[in-house]
Amino acid sequence: MDRQQEFVLRTIEERDVRFVRMWFTDVVGSLKSVALAPAEVEGAFEEGLGFDGSAIEGLARVFESDMLAQPDPSTFQILPWRGEKDQTSRMFCDILTPDGEPSAADPRNVLKRTLAKAADMGFTCYTHPEIEFYLLKSQDLGPDGIPVPVDQAGYFDHVPGGVAQDFRRTAVTMLENVGISVEFSHHEGGPGQNEIDLRYADALQTADNIMTFRTVIKEVALQQGTYATFMPKPFSDHPGSGMHTHFSLFEGDTNAFYEAGAEFQLSLTARQFIAGVLRHAPEFTAVTNQFVNSYKRLWGGGEAPSYLSWGHNNRSALVRVPLYKPGKGQSARIEYRGIDSAANPYLAYAVLLGAGLKGIEEGYELPAAAEDDIESLTAAERRAMGHDPLPSSLHDAVRQMEDSELMAHVLGEQVFEHFLRNKRAEWQEYRLQVTRYELQRYLGIL
Repeated sequence: MDRQQEFVLRTIEERDVRFVRMWFTDVVGSLKSVALAPAEVEGAFEEGLGFDGSAIEGLARVFESDMLAQPDPSTFQILPWRGEKDQTSRMFCDILTPDGEPSAADPRNVLKRTLAKAADMGFTCYTHPEIEFYLLKSQDLGPDGIPVPVDQAGYFDHVPGGVAQDFRRTAVTMLENVGISVEFSHHEGGPGQNEIDLRYADALQTADNIMTFRTVIKEVALQQGTYATFMPKPFSDHPGSGMHTHFSLFEGDTNAFYEAGAEFQLSLTARQFIAGVLRHAPEFTAVTNQFVNSYKRLWGGGEAPSYLSWGHNNRSALVRVPLYKPGKGQSARIEYRGIDSAANPYLAYAVLLGAGLKGIEEGYELPAAAEDDIESLTAAERRAMGHDPLPSSLHDAVRQMEDSELMAHVLGEQVFEHFLRNKRAEWQEYRLQVTRYELQRYLGIL
């Protein structure tokens, strides 16, 4: 038994932890949880916990349904919202086959495989997400059939006695209590919309942190009598919720994206990484923007980028290179602005990193940076500059993903096929719906 496992067992005993929740996700990123009695944890470390994988979206086919959940002791945390009495903790799990091999269908393993490939190339990947969400009065719709936000405040607004301010203070404290460091928190542009930015960490820890973050935000909202949603675009007239993520690659202690004196201080490695992300973005958009509603955000304005482009401090670009600060070469990074808050972080980071690594491997050339506001250009101007559009619907995104050899390779056959099957089913269900818009538009005139 290693030291981390011993630490977990000792903490469970010393803190009188009564429930140990084992967490993992299905293929679309829904959190799954099973509670272990403390006496069973040592056995779970040694042998894993058996469960029926065929009952979980995308984890196993019926004829190979036996799976094992192996807890990762480095992710052990007490859950503060469960209270001091009968304390509850959690650990993230890796999903294994009955013979102890990593499951090809486990989203966490998909990211671990991609990070292992980066390590083989000499890189460690760090990420820093900016997560937006809406705080609503309840899950119920208002009398006009749309959600009711907790306030009418806007970007960076300070609202004395505001519900969102109290919410953010409590949420940030709880996040830090479970070991997640927060850099910023503020009111975003939409009514009831908030943003909390997590401190940079390696990509696997960030993905685990995002899954915990969503749970904390939902729990704090419920405690305060409100409702938090990570739906990409809950309002037609207000901005959608993104999860802009900053990426950097390090070679040992050196930032591989930084080169003093180069244009924008960007190294060749960084330029090739960006070129890979841009070339393959249409193929992975179904993963970073995985719901029908995601495309209302991408094509609904409000700073959501919808064309293939990159730029230095250009917030209309899909990939932004933040302003360089003198003497801060180690903080050189790129920001991918297309991803939304409802993505499965394990798969989203795997495909983004996989695309960037492909650009480095193949020596992709980076096109010229965009200096204009891309949304304000005409269609002909965008075409002439090579700013092709991202997919305009989930259907288009699925069509582009299913033809992608790179996505099949990064995700692995099982996740690739099951993800596509899930998304085709969602699109089929959606396109059969008669919407409120159609009834209002056509019923009285046709």
